[in-house]
Amino acid sequence: MSTAADRLDRRALVSALLADRGGLLVIAGLGSPAWDITAAGDTPLSFPLWGAMGGAAMIGMGVALAQPARRVLVISGDGEMLMGAGALATIGAKRPANLAICVLDNGQYGETGGQATHTALGVDLAGMARAAGFPVTETISRAEDIPAARRALHTAPGPVLVVAKIATGEPEKTFPSSDGAYLKSRFRHALLGAV
Repeated sequence: MSTAADRLDRRALVSALLADRGGLLVIAGLGSPAWDITAAGDTPLSFPLWGAMGGAAMIGMGVALAQPARRVLVISGDGEMLMGAGALATIGAKRPANLAICVLDNGQYGETGGQATHTALGVDLAGMARAAGFPVTETISRAEDIPAARRALHTAPGPVLVVAKIATGEPEKTFPSSDGAYLKSRFRHALLGAV
């Protein structure tokens, strides 16, 4: 288990993961991951979720299966990934080679008051993904780990899961649009063009 000193700054991490992202498709789980991707630069190729806790990984898998030539990155929190833990088995069984997931793990349910998640009690999400058949899994907690994790998330044959141990605390919120229909249409148009 990492100590408080061995924790990443979530905004710096997400900014590093999304820098020079090109055509990377990004699905962000509700709450802080959605704010983090927006703070890193709002783009039509990002689809931030305002709800559907536990659904980010499955939405990402659906997009990855529908668009096998495009790289899909899901950025989620530990609480959301735990809620949708069954998604790891489904993704492991389907094996979309173009899907990567980064779990921002602070050991807390940030949206409901900071209660401890199971990862704070030792549950290993990377181990769960490995057991489900993900060929690439890792846990990072130091800034020097970010470049290799970024390469894996952007290019390694997937599915890939990286658990990033992040510091607790709440950075300033950078909200994406809260209009779900607009976000869906914007993402769809950026991906498929006028249909």
